[in-house]
Amino acid sequence: YLILIQLFLCNSYRFIAKPCAINLGIQDSGPHRAQPNAILEKVFTSITKSPDGKRLEGLSKQLDWDVRKIQRWFRHRRNQDKPTTLTKFCESMWRFTFYLSIFLYGIRFLWSAPWFWDTRQCWYNYPFQPLTSRLYYYYILELAFYWSLMFSQFTDIKRKDFLIMFVHHLATIGLITFSYMNNMVRVGTLVLCLHDASDFFLEAAKLANYAKYQRLCDAFFMLFGVVFIVTRLGIYPFWILNTTLFESWELIGPYPSWWLFNGLLITLQILHIIWSYLIIRIAYKALVRGKVSKDDRSDVESSSEEEDVTSNSTKGVFSTSSNGSNRINGHVASGQWTEE
Repeated sequence: YLILIQLFLCNSYRFIAKPCAINLGIQDSGPHRAQPNAILEKVFTSITKSPDGKRLEGLSKQLDWDVRKIQRWFRHRRNQDKPTTLTKFCESMWRFTFYLSIFLYGIRFLWSAPWFWDTRQCWYNYPFQPLTSRLYYYYILELAFYWSLMFSQFTDIKRKDFLIMFVHHLATIGLITFSYMNNMVRVGTLVLCLHDASDFFLEAAKLANYAKYQRLCDAFFMLFGVVFIVTRLGIYPFWILNTTLFESWELIGPYPSWWLFNGLLITLQILHIIWSYLIIRIAYKALVRGKVSKDDRSDVESSSEEEDVTSNSTKGVFSTSSNGSNRINGHVASGQWTEE
């Protein structure tokens, strides 16, 4: 199933996402490339990608360049290794497709499930609960998807929330595997469906941002923020954690793996709180200042042209630099924000 996910990614990139991006006018052009310079390139590749003030002064004297010009060179050089807007659009496109599809499948499947309406049903007759084919495929597809996210994280750009996302993916994969092996799939489906409820809104916001539909982007991001906070800080602790911590204890007692299972679920809740804080912070800046100067989790830098010119224009929640880079990039937070 992991191979099928990767094949889906490749085919959707080539036959769906890329044609859509081209029709929307998104070009396969990268950021402004740094002027070729052997000395600076050697410093960049061998010593540091972000030289301090003392090194900048030394390079300024050696090259007879202004310090600001050298800073601009390093900024361009760092940015030229970033993926193009077309690449990021295609990545968000396939993630949006998967998140939306798996969420709709989960809702359709769970709507007729008794434990969706009464969480105590998750523990009746446990562990002798049947594993239907629909439930099996739901679980395996989710597990394959998160394994693909785990592998791709090491090849993608290292963002500031890399460690948080790594812990999140580990906890998610651990929970899916653990709950499947222990036949806790009923409560597991609730956790999966709940986490898929907000992610496709974030990917839709990024798609609108790459296509330069700013108002649509802002609307999707605000909708994502509301759904994320309601599901992760409201429904998750009072619905999911309530049944795993208290109802399970009451109905089947403290089974041997109870502590590990709930420990992983609480780890997810801690991550939810961190990401909710970042989302609220971004939204607050957008309301107070009229724009967001920088995403707290992104490593995409603004171009030198932006820093040299003071703009009085009001931008939305997602701000795009002159090189087309997304300021709120990833899984939420992040997406992830993280994804799950």
